[in-house]
Amino acid sequence: MHERNLQGYAGRPPNPHWPGQARIAVQFVLNLEEGSESTTLNGDTQSESYLHELPGRPARVGTRDFSVESMYEYGSRAGVWRLLDIFDIFNVPLTVFATGQALELNPVLARALVDAGHEVAGHGYRWIDYKDIPKGREKHDIQLTVKLIEQLTKRPPFGWYTGRVSPHTSSLVRKIEGLLYTSDSYCDDLPYWGQKNDPLLVIPYTLVNNDIQYLLPSGCTTADDFFCLLKCAFDQLWREGNACPKLMTIGLHGRVSGHPARAIGIYRFLKYIQGFEPIWICRRKEIAQHWISTFSNSS
Repeated sequence: MHERNLQGYAGRPPNPHWPGQARIAVQFVLNLEEGSESTTLNGDTQSESYLHELPGRPARVGTRDFSVESMYEYGSRAGVWRLLDIFDIFNVPLTVFATGQALELNPVLARALVDAGHEVAGHGYRWIDYKDIPKGREKHDIQLTVKLIEQLTKRPPFGWYTGRVSPHTSSLVRKIEGLLYTSDSYCDDLPYWGQKNDPLLVIPYTLVNNDIQYLLPSGCTTADDFFCLLKCAFDQLWREGNACPKLMTIGLHGRVSGHPARAIGIYRFLKYIQGFEPIWICRRKEIAQHWISTFSNSS
């Protein structure tokens, strides 16, 4: 994945032949990071400065930021449960990008995800930037996260998304036994094989159809804004899907979209897409399984 490919499908993407001849595959990701963010409680030198309600607030060196910690805690205490209830109403499956420490600190939530039939994929052990983390520690964190997912969900992870990667992430992730896909890419609207004979499929993620837009200065302000963003993306891909179906990924966080003023936007979007057939709403592992069985990487 470190070799650049600016050509991709060169304007001729393959027809993925989604199940049921769906014109679009829709996939929701819930990021579970709360408790694994940067804080002196976790042995870090400073507080978290990323993806909370006070963008631009500098990290506090050598001390805790109680306000930021409580914003993260909202996600695991309240927000994630509100989102899970909404997805349960529509009987929609999720893929959860879960950090190992977040699962470790919230085993009740881990059990709830399994009971609801959601997929739990690896998201690193900590919600930190791994770019300067020694390779040995990152390897340890990956192995620990795999172990925790297996222990707490009784299932191995099928996918991985670190997010803030290091030069070593790709090679380390490829050593996880039984892994089907990685999502540390943003470069396409369809899955792709990174290299010939590479057993690990790439299913690109998104920071556009993602509720981090609420936390960006030029992003979404209200649930109406976010609903409109998602609706526009869906409508365009639905139009294209008549000739060549695509994948639409939506990224969410309990501490962001889990607030009442924002959760209603997710509810409205789920209600909106119920009026379209055929679409395929699925988990990421099902996309990987379908793609692997449809498009061989051995030639």
